[in-house]
Amino acid sequence: MKLQFEKIEPEAGSSFRVVHHTEPETCRVYWHYHPEYEIVYIPFGNGRRRVGTNVSYYEEGELAFIGPNLPHLNFSSGKKGQFEEIVVQLREDFLGESFLQRPELASIRRLFERSHVGLVFGTHTKQLVAPSLKQLPEQPPYERMLTLLRVLKQLADALDVEPLHADGVQFDLNPKEQERINRVCHYVEHHYARPLDIRQVADLASLTVPAFCRYFKRMTQLTFTDFVNEYRVNQARRMLQSSRTVADVGFAVGFNNLSHFNKTFRDVTGQTPSAYRKSLVG
Repeated sequence: MKLQFEKIEPEAGSSFRVVHHTEPETCRVYWHYHPEYEIVYIPFGNGRRRVGTNVSYYEEGELAFIGPNLPHLNFSSGKKGQFEEIVVQLREDFLGESFLQRPELASIRRLFERSHVGLVFGTHTKQLVAPSLKQLPEQPPYERMLTLLRVLKQLADALDVEPLHADGVQFDLNPKEQERINRVCHYVEHHYARPLDIRQVADLASLTVPAFCRYFKRMTQLTFTDFVNEYRVNQARRMLQSSRTVADVGFAVGFNNLSHFNKTFRDVTGQTPSAYRKSLVG
């Protein structure tokens, strides 16, 4: 099973990402890693977990906290039928570079440090944090932030916690490949508003265009075009919270005509830009 890099983008109006899955295997990548920390909450059911070198089973639901760049398998892998999962993904500096250095957050800083081997929590903590985690997907940004801080504190204080990947094995994530994919992602982040020349992007990766297309699909499970379009749509979702017209937003994020913007936005989100904007105030 090939290890894949997952590019994660916070949702509009938020410094972190919350995903609520109600069907199994909704993600594109399976055995994967990413630089974000990740909370995984599965309210009910049994299944297999694979985090680092740890392969084990959970029962009566799951609550795990996985550190950055620790390879893990999607918890929905192989599942069929009824399934629910709430995932929170955040960078260490999601509230600023010095956020975790505040003395009030000493226990949360230790939680983040311990999570590098992957942590799994017992029944008591699952029951304690479940109500807060279930609220996250539907909360507005400010309340969601407060809820996340409360959850992190409860996880930091938990006594019923065990490490998963505790044997000291270091995974070879190939720093050269990490640097290459990050270089491409960084380029997209800074140039998405204008037409992108794939030849120039391929040069950044020191590859020919055909080799780059194969490489990028293998690393992200997306074509480069789909990746750029998803990034542009995510930026558009942020801008649609302003008073700018839909057409203006579309052009601002790099789409050269309104119909293409509407179609791509609907393909990615399931809504047109106008419907998405109405949902923000509805």
